[in-house]
Amino acid sequence: MDFDQLITFLEVAKQGSFSRAGEKVFRSQSAVSAQIRQLEQEYGDRLLDRSGKTVKLTPAGQVFYEYAERLKNLRDESLMAVADHGRTPRGTLLVGANEATCLYVLPEVFAEYCRRYPTVQINIYRNFSYKIVEKLESGAIDVGILTLPVKSPSLKVHTIYRDKLMLMVSPKNSLAKEKTASVADIVQHPLLLPKTGHTRRLLDRLFRTHDSDLKIRMEVPSVGMIKSFVAADLGVSLISSSFAKDEVAAGRVKLIDLKDVELWRELGLAYRRDRTLPRATTAFVSLLRERATKKAEFSAGA
Repeated sequence: MDFDQLITFLEVAKQGSFSRAGEKVFRSQSAVSAQIRQLEQEYGDRLLDRSGKTVKLTPAGQVFYEYAERLKNLRDESLMAVADHGRTPRGTLLVGANEATCLYVLPEVFAEYCRRYPTVQINIYRNFSYKIVEKLESGAIDVGILTLPVKSPSLKVHTIYRDKLMLMVSPKNSLAKEKTASVADIVQHPLLLPKTGHTRRLLDRLFRTHDSDLKIRMEVPSVGMIKSFVAADLGVSLISSSFAKDEVAAGRVKLIDLKDVELWRELGLAYRRDRTLPRATTAFVSLLRERATKKAEFSAGA
């Protein structure tokens, strides 16, 4: 079997006609018939039913069709990978991440990426992690930044970011003078909680034994709103420490360690195991893993 025969077979199956398929692959009807006969002889079974007005796949042909499609896709990917190899990345980087990651983690990454590869256009799909997993699995995006853990056997995942959750209070709050705060201390204050997401699930578990004492003042849809409302002393919240570094530096909020418990938010870089990634994507993956390694080495040295 050669790829010409395979492409001809796929075209006949799609067109339901030897003559129309011949027009698509620029061969005569007799040449198309000869290619199909050679395939059928090689596989020892009829692949196409020619008895009616329209050519249809036989049961054996239906089995072969799936493999033929996969072989064609693999060839296309290999051609792209070889053509892409060693060249300066170009084209479009298709990346998925949630809003907080886009706002507080990726700006510096994208800035460095654009300095290195100015010809690449970045296309961001913003959504929850489970939606990003769906887009990765379907092939709609090339790479995703996801809150861990991620359960998908089709994805390769690298841990790239780890951030401690801390109590965030207004400088006016009575807890602001403390170095640490217990869960029992926290539930004495009105709480501002994210409506959904990984952090909300962590907090629900953290406060589960204090349900009767909880005073949830607001359920807020964005990290930015939570920071503004805490700064206005409307309540307290828990947040990934790096998300509030600007507000802490400006003196608008204070971050306090939790007593007797540590909560972490981890991010992973994910992509399909079985896909040959475009050069623009492999360059992005390399950059993120490079930055993650440097951050880990710095933390270890500190």
